Amino acid sequence: MTTEGRPVLSLFSGAGCLDLAVDRCAEGRDLDEEAGVHPFSVAVATDYEAKALASLSANFPSVPTICADIRELSTRELLHTGGLAKGEAELVVGGPPCTPFSKSGFWLEEKRSSSDPNASLLDEYARIVSEARPRAFVLENVQGLTYATHKAQLHRVLGQLERAGYRPRYRVLVAADYGDPQLRRRVFVVGRRDGVEFRFPEPTHSGWSEHTRAFDRTKKPYVTARQAIGSLLPGEPEAGEIVEGTYADLLAEVPPGQNYLWHTERYGGRDVFKWRSRYWTFLLRLDPDRPSSTLQAQPGPWVGPFHWANVTNEDGVARARRLRVPELLRLMSLPPEFVLQGDRSTVQRQLGNAVPLELGKAVVGALASQLGLLSDADAFNEDQEELFTPGLLRSSA
Repeated sequence: MTTEGRPVLSLFSGAGCLDLAVDRCAEGRDLDEEAGVHPFSVAVATDYEAKALASLSANFPSVPTICADIRELSTRELLHTGGLAKGEAELVVGGPPCTPFSKSGFWLEEKRSSSDPNASLLDEYARIVSEARPRAFVLENVQGLTYATHKAQLHRVLGQLERAGYRPRYRVLVAADYGDPQLRRRVFVVGRRDGVEFRFPEPTHSGWSEHTRAFDRTKKPYVTARQAIGSLLPGEPEAGEIVEGTYADLLAEVPPGQNYLWHTERYGGRDVFKWRSRYWTFLLRLDPDRPSSTLQAQPGPWVGPFHWANVTNEDGVARARRLRVPELLRLMSLPPEFVLQGDRSTVQRQLGNAVPLELGKAVVGALASQLGLLSDADAFNEDQEELFTPGLLRSSA
C-alpha cells in the first residue's frame, strides 16, 4: 500500500476500510501530472477498539495509531503523532460509531429518543476538524442519522462544522450505485475549508434495490452477489457456519432472496409467521442475482443475509449457513489480502461498521478531483440533494 500523498487524519478508524479507500481513491482515475503521487496518505489513525486497530496496523504497518477514547484525546496529541501542525492535514476522515443512529436495537428507549451517550462522538469529530483545520473533511455514518428522530443531532454537527469555517453538505449514498455488491446506505457529510461546495459523485451503476424497481440503462448493472462470491463455492467451511436451532428447518426452506415472509399465509412456505411481524432481515437469504443486503455488525442468530445455497449438517439434513469471511470481504469489495484480526464475531463487527470500498473511493476520489489533485474533476452529480445552507441551522446548534 502506498505511503505517498497528502496527510490525512483518520478518526474512528476501525479496521481501516475507509483508510483503504483514501489510499486507493485514484484507482481508475488519471493522476494529476504535477502531483506525481497518490493524492492522500493516512498520517495517523485512532480508534477506541484495540482489535480493530490491530487489523488496521496489519494492513497499514507504517501508519501510527492511537488507541484511545476520542473524548479524552487532544487534537495536539493527534497532530503530533502524525507529525503535523495545525492546518497541515489535507483531510480528516472517519465515521463516529453508528450504533446510536442505527435501526438495529431501535426498541431501546435511548435510541428512539436519541439520548444514547455515544451520539456525542459526532461533536468530537467536529471538535477535531475545528482544531486541526484540515483542507477538507469526510464524515460518514448510517442512514438513520438523517431520520427525524436523530436529525437534530445531524443539524447540530452541521452547524458546528459551518461555524468552524467549512461548508458542509450531506447526502445518503447507496454502495451498489458505485460498484459494490451490497445495498448498504451511508450518509456522507463533506466540507471544504475554502467554502467551495462539494459535489457528490455521479452513480456509475444501477439496478433493482429493496425499495425500487427503477433501472437506468445508461449505467452499468449492479454487481450481483453471485458475481461477487459465486466463484468461492464450494469453498472451505468455517466453524459455526451451519445454522441450527429453533428456526433451522424454516430457514433452510426459505428460497434465495426471500425472508420469513415466505412462511406466512401469502407465500408458499409454512403458515408460521404473521405478515410483517418481524424485521426484514429475519431469516433473510441472499438473492444471487442482486446485490447483497446490508451486512450487519452484530447480527442476532436469525438475522441475515444467509447464503442462498444450503449445506448439510452431520446428520445429512439441509441447513442454511452464514457467510464466510472471504465472502464478507468480497461483498465489501475488499481485496482478499485485507487482514482482519480477531474471532468471527469481531471480524463481522469490523466489517459491519465499515464503508464498502468502492463507495468510499468514489466519495474520496470526487473530493480529490475537486481539490485539484486528480484530473477528472467533472465527475460529479449536478442534481444535488440534501443541501446544507450556511447559517440556516445556527439557532438549533
